[in-house]
Amino acid sequence: MTRLGDLERAVMDVLWDVVPGTSDGVTVREVADALDGRELAYTTVMTVLDRLAGKGMVQREREGRAWRYRPAASREAHIAQLMLDALDLGGSRDAALVRFAHSVTGTEAEVLRAALGSEAGLTGHGSAGAGAQLTDQVDGPAGRRPADEAAER
Repeated sequence: MTRLGDLERAVMDVLWDVVPGTSDGVTVREVADALDGRELAYTTVMTVLDRLAGKGMVQREREGRAWRYRPAASREAHIAQLMLDALDLGGSRDAALVRFAHSVTGTEAEVLRAALGSEAGLTGHGSAGAGAQLTDQVDGPAGRRPADEAAER
């Protein structure tokens, strides 16, 4: 997964914050207006959205002469994929995971335990519960996980 530049991230933040719950997406003008404190030309925002579409980060649909944009995946799915990509940078995924596990707070550890318990429950080795709710929140479109999407690329 491609890391985002500052402006790309700001545009994605607008899409992630504005679009959830709406299936029709937003226009370039709406994104430009939502980028508070940035005096950007319409064409600059249009170019960023076009590049994000090329990277597979956004989906777009023609509406008259304009495009409507929406995120291709949730913010959580994107962050999860960044974490998976980071694991691939090192020599030992196991060592990186152990180091990460030792760095999380107690509450975060509970969330991870619940998610892992849920995953075990999906394969018949445990029970669902809070982890199932977490899985529903983190999975991308149609219950697809970021790793599933990356494997297809």
